[in-house]
Order: sequence, then structure tokens, then C-alpha cells
Amino acid sequence: MAKVEIYYWTTCPFCARALGLLEKKGVEYTGYDITGDEDARAKMIERTGGPKSVPQIFIDDKHIGGCDDIHALDAKGELDPLLTA
Repeated sequence: MAKVEIYYWTTCPFCARALGLLEKKGVEYTGYDITGDEDARAKMIERTGGPKSVPQIFIDDKHIGGCDDIHALDAKGELDPLLTA
């Protein structure tokens, strides 16, 4: 199983949607609640190379993007292979 990490805010509906997809698929992930934590947000931005919005998702240390990106991968049938790599 791939290593999945997600940076999120507790009040973000896009974060809830992305987390919901991972949970629906039974994916074990490491979540980083960065709500109100500017140091953690700075670390996320450093890892993403620029994107500042949440959620930001990594699979095996590769940045795949946010909520729309993970759902697009799923719709194209490309998410499951990444998760089982």
C-alpha cells in the first residue's frame, strides 16, 4: 500500500470531501491538521512547491494536488493504481 499524506483544515469542505474519498476506499493515511498553524502551513507550502490551498495530498512523497485533483484521478481510474503501488 502506498504512503498517503494529506494536509487539511478541520472546517474545509474540500478537505472533508478528499478525506471522505480516501476513507471510502479504505486507504490508511497520515493526516496533518494545519488549522491555524502557520508553521505547519509553511512546511506544506514548501513541500508543494507553491500551492497554498488545502487540502494538499501526497502519495509516496509525490505531490498530486488537492481535492479536485484526487477526484479527477479517481474518475480516470488512475487513483487506485497509485494507492496500491
